Amino acid sequence: MTDQPRACAVHAPDGVPDGLLDAFWRYDAALLANDRPALDALFMPGPHTLRGDGRALLVGHDAIAGFRSARARIPTRAVVALHVQVIAADAALVLASTRDGAATGLQTQLWRLADGAGWLVSAAHVSLPSAAHMSLPSAPPPPPARPAAFDRTVWRVVGDPLLPATAPGPLDALGVAVKDLFDVAGHPVGGGVPAWLAGQRPRTSSAPAVAALLGAGAHVVGIARTDEFAYSLAGTNAHYGTPPNPAAPDGVSGGSTSGPAAAVALGQADVGLGTDTAGSIRVPASYQGLVGLRTTHGAVTAAGVLPLAPSFDTVGWLTRSVATSAAVARVLLGPADARMPAVRRTVRLPVVEALAGPDVRASFTTTVRELTDTGALPPAETEDLPGELLERWFTAFRTVQAWEAWQAHGAWITAHPGTLGADVGGRFAQAAEVTEAQAEDAQKVVAQARQELRARLAGSVLVLPSASGPAPARSATGARIEAERAATLRMTCLAGLAGAPALSLPLLRLPDGRPAGVCLLGPPGADHTLLALAAALEEHR
Repeated sequence: MTDQPRACAVHAPDGVPDGLLDAFWRYDAALLANDRPALDALFMPGPHTLRGDGRALLVGHDAIAGFRSARARIPTRAVVALHVQVIAADAALVLASTRDGAATGLQTQLWRLADGAGWLVSAAHVSLPSAAHMSLPSAPPPPPARPAAFDRTVWRVVGDPLLPATAPGPLDALGVAVKDLFDVAGHPVGGGVPAWLAGQRPRTSSAPAVAALLGAGAHVVGIARTDEFAYSLAGTNAHYGTPPNPAAPDGVSGGSTSGPAAAVALGQADVGLGTDTAGSIRVPASYQGLVGLRTTHGAVTAAGVLPLAPSFDTVGWLTRSVATSAAVARVLLGPADARMPAVRRTVRLPVVEALAGPDVRASFTTTVRELTDTGALPPAETEDLPGELLERWFTAFRTVQAWEAWQAHGAWITAHPGTLGADVGGRFAQAAEVTEAQAEDAQKVVAQARQELRARLAGSVLVLPSASGPAPARSATGARIEAERAATLRMTCLAGLAGAPALSLPLLRLPDGRPAGVCLLGPPGADHTLLALAAALEEHR
């Protein structure tokens, strides 16, 4: 039998079935080593295996394996006591008390004896670490308490608060999760890349967008994770792991505003301040059932924000309600006035809708038809956009984005080879191949696309799916995620090309229970108009 830690007491009034403790300690060793294949092998196969914690309940071995596939943090805690209750000859309940410094936790597992496989976990629940100690008969007096651990896939640093409000105002008591691209006074910018963070100095002042929120009564809860240099849509950071998605626990969070989105969805923040270059607010909003606004390009200054592609980089935010989003808009965009662009018609583009998967497309079609039939949206008109023209625009968008991304970060990446994950690293490697002549040609196409799209958007709201599908599974292959990314980018690039505001609303619910968003894209300057329209839609729904 595998040796148990000497500090661990085992309490088993009815005895311990043969092989159970050996299986438990193999499981514990796999947890400490982050040995995912071993962990998967020790969980009962099939659709009824359970794993839960304070954030989500996962049902089925595949969902649990998908959640675990993005697990990056290796725990440092130790098991200090085991309690075993035998339920039947082939079933036993195991409660493991754990300690990590001053913090304690509890793992509860139902083990079943499977033919030919030995003891396997059929159900597990993990209580998140707490600074309060369990009372153990032989335990020494506890050391001074420390704050409960925070999820490092979501947060880089948190405070109580990290930065307080600098004045009272309309955002009083709202907590903000700031994407790790913004200057936050007293802290360096990490950009989702540990090697980059290591070379940065603390900022002496906060970015204007952060300062404006603090001046309106909001406080900064913490600095939240982003995909590496914000050059991704999945939220799967190779260094820090994937933030949880409480709306789809076995799915990715969506990026690159991944940490702020998860913080808002988990209720740990009211506002997720982020950026959107090619969908980095709208996609996580769609995947997690949030309200996500990409503002008109340049309407909120990007000063003090680490760039990716300045031609398209836009400040925006995620919230759980339209009302909160509108309150933030009144602070960062200024109050709405009578000069807001009017919206008289709804535009649909079949060539774009066809990029969505079957479930999203069906739900989107039904929802938009209902909203236009009832008058919640203006009358709909279908417009033709040739597929080859969309592809030309998309190629130009990607070329300019890649060129500008390499101008922003290429020198540093060249000087620090091997520091990026395979997906983002591969993207930057392709960006390095774009020539200045190619970029100039693409910029001309972007200018033409911007002119045509703005003409189409005059007096209109374009409705389209926020993403091609719901959140891909965490266990999805890189090829699967890349295929979702390619289809989604052909949708999301339209707002970037037009320099226009786009608002993702959680109006779709798919057959498997995952959320998906409907995106409202309006003419430049129509940010408040879209939020007013969204408030009416929210009331209608």
